[in-house]
Amino acid sequence: MKKVWVGILGLIVGLAFYGYAISGDNGPEVITFEGGKKGTVTFHHLKHQKDYGIKCGECHHGKDHSPYKEGMKIQKCSECHNKDMANKKLNSVKKAMHKNCKGCHKQVKDKHPNAPTKCKECHIKK
Repeated sequence: MKKVWVGILGLIVGLAFYGYAISGDNGPEVITFEGGKKGTVTFHHLKHQKDYGIKCGECHHGKDHSPYKEGMKIQKCSECHNKDMANKKLNSVKKAMHKNCKGCHKQVKDKHPNAPTKCKECHIKK
């Protein structure tokens, strides 16, 4: 009988965590960018939100570059950051990510010494 109650309790806890995870639209837990020859980048999206307190608007923005606001549709970065973009410094997802992610990591390096800033620290070859 004890095993049944432990199983039921486990199911309840699991469903509670699942409900919490899907209750807010926080995006995916992990995002993977295929880096070709350089290697794959695994971005821990939820960890940056929850553990580091990074707000959506610090990375996501509208077409007019206004920071993300609640309810704004988040599109793939490549919708704007592509070869057609006038700003040649940001005309690819790679350039946008390097500017935003690497730039942020350099800023927080004193507080978070493990924040990767070198190519091989983010781009992992399989």
